[in-house]
Amino acid sequence: MLGAIWQYVFASFLRHWLKWLIRQATGTCELQRILAGYKPGATRTLKTEYSLNSSKSPVLRASLKGSDDDLEKCVGAIMEAKNVKQEKDPQFKEKLHTSLLQIRGYTSLYTSVEDMRKEVFCSENQEHEAMLLKLWDLLMPTVKLESRVTKQWGDIGFQGDDPKTDFRGMGLLGLMNLLFFSQNYTEEARQVLSHANHPKLGYSYAIVGINLTEMAYSLLKSGALKPHFYNTVPGLPEVRHFHQLYCYLAFEFDKFWITEEPESIMQFNLYREKFHDIVRAHLKEPDVSLTLTK
Repeated sequence: MLGAIWQYVFASFLRHWLKWLIRQATGTCELQRILAGYKPGATRTLKTEYSLNSSKSPVLRASLKGSDDDLEKCVGAIMEAKNVKQEKDPQFKEKLHTSLLQIRGYTSLYTSVEDMRKEVFCSENQEHEAMLLKLWDLLMPTVKLESRVTKQWGDIGFQGDDPKTDFRGMGLLGLMNLLFFSQNYTEEARQVLSHANHPKLGYSYAIVGINLTEMAYSLLKSGALKPHFYNTVPGLPEVRHFHQLYCYLAFEFDKFWITEEPESIMQFNLYREKFHDIVRAHLKEPDVSLTLTK
């Protein structure tokens, strides 16, 4: 433990003096070198985030938090603190603004997703009920529900006669992911459902979908999705971008499952972890983009 502490202290000390030496030699601060030296995307924004978070300057560290309203002021404060002149480095301001928008936006996105996860599906809420019934209509356009509570829900992969019990783990977020996939990628969603109903390789479409929501949520919470969002969203990431990521996972997991040909659904957890490992490996690639294209 003591060795690790000394290693951290030494690394911090060395980093500080190395930055100072390079600045003396180049006349530019670390942020300038990062923003000028890397193309827009994950590598640039991740290095910017690390630089700001590791800085001894309270102004730079504080820039990672806040609202969009103070972003312009925050960029100006950083330029003043690091003595960056607009006329000497005209692109610095815009590039820093974009990176900060992505960094803060990721935090904001997690908060929004967490709020949806915490919202309990309520059968007495007309909006919730409308979304659930819309999901049925999109996936089963030629079949009418006999009643609100019915075994028919099993045809799209719910466990019981009333789907509300299956949303407990991921709350309204699970339903919103399923619905977004069905609304925006209807053909693909129906294709996945048909595979899920395969007599040998089938699985519970909705239950697996909610499970994939949990996977997407955990990746978001851990920060693992930063490279994906920093590469695919040039500005402020929104909830729809999270839904789009879910669509990628739902479609790719189905392909993975069919290709692997598990012996039974009882092996789901094993193959889920294999798929999870594949996704995490992709997220370590600098140019990763987990996007489902029509």
